[in-house]
Amino acid sequence: MPGRDLSILIIDENRIRAQIIEDGLREAGHSQVTVLDTNREAARRITEIAPDVVVIDLENPNRDRLEHYFSLSRALKKPIAMFVDRSDAAEIEAAVEAGVSAYVVDGLKKERVKAILDMAISRFNAFARLTRELEEARSALEDRKLIDQAKAILIKSRGLTEADAYALLRRTAMNQNRKIVDIAQSLVTAAGLLEP
Repeated sequence: MPGRDLSILIIDENRIRAQIIEDGLREAGHSQVTVLDTNREAARRITEIAPDVVVIDLENPNRDRLEHYFSLSRALKKPIAMFVDRSDAAEIEAAVEAGVSAYVVDGLKKERVKAILDMAISRFNAFARLTRELEEARSALEDRKLIDQAKAILIKSRGLTEADAYALLRRTAMNQNRKIVDIAQSLVTAAGLLEP
């Protein structure tokens, strides 16, 4: 996202407060700024606008409104910066859990908007990278377990050593132009069907 003009959506029912954020963003060089002055149909409008970043300003947030925006944050998978006038520990924790990238309490100043937006984007990108790495590690672990199951089947049914069982899986995968894990899955599935 850095290095290009971002599409930014501001959600704020208070036009004066929204103007402060908009001015801060425009002064920071962002020209694609849209202001939505109602939270009604916010999800639909966000889908239509497809912003790179969402800035939400809540003058007096209540639990229901916060939960609405937190659920929106979970679904959106975009950086979200949220400005609130007051908060408590539970609300901050809920914001972090929902994936809000920046949760700023009593800090709405035009001069700070750009820095907060940059931090929200950086935090979102770091979190997305960690999430992706975690999923890749989980997937690799599941693949390893599946391959180990397939090797165990070959060892038991064909009397192979572990190294020979892996070599057979590998050779079969190469001959069929498939991944070893796909061959292992097929073998485990077939063995499951053949069991009494």
